[in-house]
Amino acid sequence: MNKRKSLTFVLLLVLVLSTILAACGSKKEEGGKGSGGDAKEKTLVYGRGADSVKLDPSAVTDGESLGVTKNIMETLINFGEGSTELVPGLAEKWETSKDGLTYTFELQKGVKFHDGSDFNAEAVVKNFDRWMNGNAESNPYFQSMFGGFKGEKNAVIKEVKADGDDQVVMTLNHAQAPFLKNLAMTPFAIASPTAFEKDAKGFEKNPVGTGPFKFVEWKRNDAITLEKNKDYWQKGLPKVDKLIFRSIPDNSARLNALTSGDIDIADGINPSDAASIEGNADLQLFKRPSLNVGYLGLTVTRKPFDDKKVRQAVNHAIDKKAIVEAFFEGQAEVAKNAMPPVIQGFNDEITDYEYDPEKAKKLLKESNYDGKEIELWAMPVPRPYMPDGQKIAEAIQKNLEDIGMKSKIVNYEWGTYLEKASKGEADAFLLGWTGDNGDADNFLYTLLDEDNIGSNNYTYFKNDKTHKILKQAQIEVDEDKRVALYKEAQEILHEEAPWVPLAYSTPLLAGNKNIKGFNPHPTGSDRFDTVEVE
Repeated sequence: MNKRKSLTFVLLLVLVLSTILAACGSKKEEGGKGSGGDAKEKTLVYGRGADSVKLDPSAVTDGESLGVTKNIMETLINFGEGSTELVPGLAEKWETSKDGLTYTFELQKGVKFHDGSDFNAEAVVKNFDRWMNGNAESNPYFQSMFGGFKGEKNAVIKEVKADGDDQVVMTLNHAQAPFLKNLAMTPFAIASPTAFEKDAKGFEKNPVGTGPFKFVEWKRNDAITLEKNKDYWQKGLPKVDKLIFRSIPDNSARLNALTSGDIDIADGINPSDAASIEGNADLQLFKRPSLNVGYLGLTVTRKPFDDKKVRQAVNHAIDKKAIVEAFFEGQAEVAKNAMPPVIQGFNDEITDYEYDPEKAKKLLKESNYDGKEIELWAMPVPRPYMPDGQKIAEAIQKNLEDIGMKSKIVNYEWGTYLEKASKGEADAFLLGWTGDNGDADNFLYTLLDEDNIGSNNYTYFKNDKTHKILKQAQIEVDEDKRVALYKEAQEILHEEAPWVPLAYSTPLLAGNKNIKGFNPHPTGSDRFDTVEVE
C-alpha cells in the first residue's frame, strides 16, 4: 500500500514538473519580456515617455499618437530613410501639371487593408472627403497644412477624384509649393473607409490601415500592442512579429527598463545618461537628426502677453544659455528663431534677445503689466525638444521672479495639456515642434499663422504682414524668392515675440545591442518594419 502511494506521488510530481516546463517554454516562444524570444516569434518593445492621445492620425497633433499610427497606416508618398526626400508609398508614381494645380497619382496594385477590404482610388477619395469635410477640432493638421476645409476661401484642395481603380486626380484652388511634402506627413495616412464609416468615433481606438503592423490592443497609460501584417504588400517585411509601445513617463525608469531587458528601445534619454550608455557594452546610443524647436509660448490674447513689450521683456529675462547647458548637456543649441537652422530659409542674420534682466525690467515698466501672477504651464512628459519640462519651467520661474514677474507652475495630463493650450487657456506654456516635412512652411505657417489659431497656433498670434508673406511663400515656385520671404517673416516674428525660442535639440534614444536596422527619422515618426531583434 505504501509503495503504491509513493509511486502515485512520483507520477503526480513528474506531471506537475512537465506542466511547469511546458508553460515556461510557451512563454519563451511568445517572446518573453523585451527582446523577443526564440525564432518562432520576435517581439520589439519600444519605451516612450507618454501614451498616445488618439490612434486616428488625422485627429491629433502629438508625436506619441503619430509614432504609433505610422506603423499601422501609410501615406501616398513616403519620406526617405533618414531624410525628407520624397519616395513612393501607396502611390507608386505621380505627375504634376505645369501650372501646379493638378496632381495625378498612380496607386500600388493589390494592396489590402487589415480588415480585408481593397485599397484603391475610391478609398483614397473617401479619406480626403472625410478630411475636407471636417473642421479644425476634428482634423487640426488638415487645416494647418492645406489652408482650410471644403468651400472655405483659403482651402488649397478643390477636389479629389478617382479615375478608374488605380488612379487619383487632385485639383487645387491655388498652387502650394510644399503640397507633395505635406501629403507625405503621417496625419494624411490612408485609413480603411470600411472601418471609419462603420464607427467614426471608435476608429480612434481601433485603427485600420495597410501598414506593416495591425492594431491588437490598447491599455491606456500602459501599452499599445501591434502584430505583424502577414499579408503586407512589401514582401519580407516586417521583420518582427509583435511591436509594443510601452508608456514609461520617467526618463530614469525608462532607462532602467532598457537595462533590465523589459524594453528593447528607449526614447527620451536624458543627455546626462549618454556617456554611461556609450560605455555599456550591452547598449547602443542613437541620435535622432535635429529637426525641432522647443519654446515658451506666450498667449497674445491673454494679459499680460497682449502687450508686445511684456513679451519682449520675457525674452530678455530668460537665460537660455544656462537652460541649454543645464538640461541638454551638449545635445542642443540655443534657439533664436521659430525654426531650426537645418531648414532652408533660416534667418541667421537675426540678433537674438540677449539675457538682460535690467532691460527686461525696463520694458516691463514701460508696459501695461499690472504685477499679477501668471500661470506657467510645464509639460508633464519628456519630449524630444525638451527632456524635462518641469525643471525647465522652474528655471524660467526663477528668471521671471528676478524681473518682478511672479508665476505659478501648472501641470495637466498630456492630452488635457494639449487640448487646453490649443484653446488658448494658458498664459505661458512650454511646448515644441518636430518638423513633419523639412519645409519652413511646416514651422512658420503651421505654428504662427492666423489660419491655424485653434489648431497648431497655440499662442493665438496673428499679424497681417506675416500672414501675407507666408501665404505668398506657399505659392512661390522660385526657391530663392521663397527663402527671402521666410527670412522676412522671421524678422517680424522676432520683433513681435509671441515665443521665447529655447533650444534646437538632438534627441537621444538607446537600444539593446541586439537591435539591428533602427534608424531614427528626423520627423520623429519611426517605422519599425525593417528593425530586427537578433
